[in-house]
Parts: sequence; structure tokens; C-alpha cells
Amino acid sequence: MCGRYELHTSPAALALAFGLAHAPELAPRYNIAPTQSIPIVRLNRAGERELVQVRWGLVPRWARDPSIGVRMINARAETVTERRAFSNAFQRHRCLVPADGFYEWRQGASGKQPMRIGRADRQPFGMAGLYERWLSPEGEVLDTCTIVTTRANALLRPLHDRMPVIVAPEHYDRWLDAVNPDVDDLFESQDDGALTVHPVSMRVNSVRNDDASLIEPVESAQPADDRPAEPEEPELPLQPRLL
Repeated sequence: MCGRYELHTSPAALALAFGLAHAPELAPRYNIAPTQSIPIVRLNRAGERELVQVRWGLVPRWARDPSIGVRMINARAETVTERRAFSNAFQRHRCLVPADGFYEWRQGASGKQPMRIGRADRQPFGMAGLYERWLSPEGEVLDTCTIVTTRANALLRPLHDRMPVIVAPEHYDRWLDAVNPDVDDLFESQDDGALTVHPVSMRVNSVRNDDASLIEPVESAQPADDRPAEPEEPELPLQPRLL
């Protein structure tokens, strides 16, 4: 699963890492949650990479109610071509979701401890994503996305049985080319040695907290009064208009 992540690489470095023509206007974010607006990298009509903002939580074109997106934040790689909610996007609208790290929660005797996962070389990476455009009966446009997940590697299996599909830079073109269906090998779990894990502050549990201190390592044991029982889930916002 991938339910929280962070992105704070400088815009210039992000443009270089993802082959963008221009540095995007992005503020650093350390606690990105479902239903929020997030940046994705996709191909435009000219076949060039572009960065656009969409809402996290895919709303299929056929959906009657956009609130379905809150249940579509992740798509399982094993069934992404079969499920009606994702098959059209897989065949037409693949994207990358840039990230510097993501969070999972480790179950312990005293509660759930948030853990931050990132690349060992501290470089940003692209998570495999799908995007879709939904139109309301009134003609309002809503662009949304989901993050594709796969079986967790040995490093992350103690935290969760799923992890985001991390696409290696040399395979960005192949993943973004939706005409090419030959991408099954990209769904393999990231090598254990490529990632690092460390405990972080319980403040990650609240989506209201969003600052650099959230990714700093902490000792696993923290005072009980600073530990909500479960990560806080954001409320589904009113339908925005995304251009």
C-alpha cells in the first residue's frame, strides 16, 4: 500500500531527474495524503514529458460519483489490466508520481510507529501511476490518479505486504508509453538494498503537520500521549476543478 508520501527535491533537480523541459513550481511537501492535489509526470500530445497537478484517488470515467476516488488511491499491479476501474487508464494514461519517500506504519506492542522509506542514495524516484479524466453532468473536469502497488520486498514486508511500484529511470519511457503493454517486469519489487527505513515522528499521523522535521529519524519508543491510535485520514474535499 502507499497512503502517505513526501516530495521536497528542488524543482530544478526534479526537472533534471524526470526529463522535464522546465522546472515546475512546487513547494516542498512532507506529508502528502489521499484526496490532495499532487504532481504527476505524463506525456503530452506532442510526446513530451510534462508535470501537471491531479487529485490523488482515481475516479473512473464511468463513475457517477467522484467520491469513489477515496477508495482508489492504489491499484494492484497483479489485477490492473483486469479491473474495470483501472484497465482503461493502464491502456491509455500511465504516469509517474515523483517522490522522495513514503510512509508505512509498524505495529508494535505499544501501538503503530510511522516509518519513512526512501532511496539509499537519497535521490527522488518515480512511482508507477495511472491517471484519468472525469466529467460531471455539468461539464466540470476532474483529473485524478492512483499509485500502482506490488508485493513488498523483504525489507518492507514486516511493515506491510504491499509497496509502491518504483520505476527505474531507464524505464521511465517504457512505462509512460501506454501503447507498449510489455511492462510486467517493471512490477517487480525494488531491491532491498536500494531502500532504507527509519522511524519518524508520530506527527506524521496528522495531515495537518507538513514540515521537514517529519522525515528526521527518531527513537522508536515515543510517549503514549503523542501517539494517536491510527494515522489520521483526510476528509474528502469538495470536488475541485483541475485544469
